[in-house]
Amino acid sequence: MYDVIVIGAGPAGMTAALYASRSNLSVVMIERGAPGGQMNNTAEVENYPGFESILGPELSDKMYNGSLKFGVKHEYGIISQLKDCGEYKEVYADDKVFQGKVVIIATGCEHRKLGVKGEEEFAGRGVSYCAVCDGAFFRNKKLFVVGGGDSAVEEATYLTQFASEVVIIHRRNELRAQKIIQDRAFANEKISFMWDSVVEEIIGDEMKVTGAKIRNVKTGEIQEQATDGFFIYVGLDPLTAPFSTNSLTNEEGWIPTNELMQTNIAGVYAVGDVREKKLRQITTAVGDGSIAGQEAFNFIESKQ
Repeated sequence: MYDVIVIGAGPAGMTAALYASRSNLSVVMIERGAPGGQMNNTAEVENYPGFESILGPELSDKMYNGSLKFGVKHEYGIISQLKDCGEYKEVYADDKVFQGKVVIIATGCEHRKLGVKGEEEFAGRGVSYCAVCDGAFFRNKKLFVVGGGDSAVEEATYLTQFASEVVIIHRRNELRAQKIIQDRAFANEKISFMWDSVVEEIIGDEMKVTGAKIRNVKTGEIQEQATDGFFIYVGLDPLTAPFSTNSLTNEEGWIPTNELMQTNIAGVYAVGDVREKKLRQITTAVGDGSIAGQEAFNFIESKQ
């Protein structure tokens, strides 16, 4: 029996584990992949206090090493179920069952798919959701980036160090990204824009992506464009499927909490990108995690 089970090892989960273990609680942190979450897919982080600029994977490593400092146990596993057993909780991960007095959910979210023909077929063969992971494979190639928010525009700018040309495809006639990020993109000679446009189909040969069918949402005109790759950033979906039966999620799948990160189940907290909130940043995730880690201690103390 652990004092605290942290599900997820992104910035929120790692911070929660750090704070809880520093309060002399026994903590296990369960992660399905590499620690760091979305930070591992971020080329450069420029808005995290203490660093003028730092690579996402490097920040992940620093946070991970720090999170283990006070004895946190790290386990790999895919969560299938959370059971509220009253005085304790059970978390099912692969063939293991973990018991804890407190559970902190920090599962984050994932990139939304376009849902168009060819997207799944060419995943890993020209279709990507991670510029940091795959950008170097497209040296001197023409690339499409789909989306108009911060992630899409930042990653488009990052890709210009490899690609010969980057085209941002956006369904509106203006970007949603922060102005400083927009300004960098507009000033970059390698970046151009297809406004009021959506991807109808991703096409290719037996080996890789070769192009796409693009529809103008105002005129309805569909044209075929050649490209060597797609990087898709059209939104995020919460990773909360294992918790939907616990009535923890809202209609969109996000987990509502109060300012103490408490969910509607006593002893269960949610932090970071998985929460229902306005701003999803590394800084806000760290803030959530610190609150939940401290609240876990307060909750356990109140039961003694």
